Amino acid sequence: MSKLKKIVFLTGTRADFGKLKSLIKITQECNKFDVQIFATGMHMDAQYGSTVNEIYKSKFKNIHTFRNYEKAENMDKILANTITGFSDFISKQTPDLIIVHGDRVEALAGAIVGSLNNVLVAHIEGGEISGTVDELIRHSVSKLSHIHLVSNELAKKRLVQMGELVSSIYVIGSPDLDLMNPSKLPSLDFVKGYYEIPFANFALAMYHPVTTEYRKIKKHIKIFVDALIDSKKNYILIYPNNDLGTQEILQEYRRLEGNQNFRIFPSIRFEYFLAFLKDADFVIGNSSAGVREAPYYFTPTIDIGSRQNNRSKADSIKNISNNYHEIIQAIYNLDTKLSEKNIDNSEFGNGNSDQLFLDLLLSKDIWEVNCQKQFQDL
Repeated sequence: MSKLKKIVFLTGTRADFGKLKSLIKITQECNKFDVQIFATGMHMDAQYGSTVNEIYKSKFKNIHTFRNYEKAENMDKILANTITGFSDFISKQTPDLIIVHGDRVEALAGAIVGSLNNVLVAHIEGGEISGTVDELIRHSVSKLSHIHLVSNELAKKRLVQMGELVSSIYVIGSPDLDLMNPSKLPSLDFVKGYYEIPFANFALAMYHPVTTEYRKIKKHIKIFVDALIDSKKNYILIYPNNDLGTQEILQEYRRLEGNQNFRIFPSIRFEYFLAFLKDADFVIGNSSAGVREAPYYFTPTIDIGSRQNNRSKADSIKNISNNYHEIIQAIYNLDTKLSEKNIDNSEFGNGNSDQLFLDLLLSKDIWEVNCQKQFQDL
């Protein structure tokens, strides 16, 4: 009997777990692989809801945890801590493949450890652009990875521009679409009851720190909160990620305590979040959910500032600056009559990323990729 291929999924946030969930599930259900999960980052932080519990609730096996920070730290220190912890883990597990996602420092740590230990690294959703430091991290992860599982042909083209071999790039779509089919989601009434949401109508609000604009964060988040309050709309507000500037955002959110128009959560379970997203009047802030997941449900997005500037430009997305009057105007002039006619979701795939991923793992191609990368000249 041949030895099972050992695969390690690295997850550091509620967001990347949503992207990895269907891929973990389909591989753990396949008897051809030994699948391990390395959970770190925000998952281990009680302030953000200890989202590692969502991994356990998903009934996955072989979950290993590592705390890569104790309090708010700079990204470089979190990167260093994660490299140390993940390196120790890899030396004991000796995997055949490491799976990382996106543009977080945990993904960068995973790619560094894998590439320096001659372990194949597969990067999900490389080749995308945003314009902030996240983009620098994403491209760095791509250059350290051996296999690229991208959302669309444009992302593939960008990786080729970066010198990646065409033979190492596979278009599988965005894996979160595997979970986004409305028939697979809990009902809105159920999730409203679960989170005790009294609103008949509501919007989702999510504002993350832009680390390259740290000195402006206090000003920008005050404007954001002022506008939300003055709009008199109902909001489900979700905590930001743990980047530099998060504490300034959370400090400003204290002004909302006791305000009946707001329900505030450190985190929301991914499928439950999707149920809210599907029926929200709109999404506001600077989260990638507004430019990636919201258009799938024809939910309008008010995207504020530079964080998602170079991402999807669907007709449902209105990008504005961190200006109070622009935000108020956008809220009240929003087109909520979106339909399939003016939204194109083709750039995200067809909701079968998990099967395409499994087919790839079951083929010989991926396991014959050389750990010694070659640069491809155009």
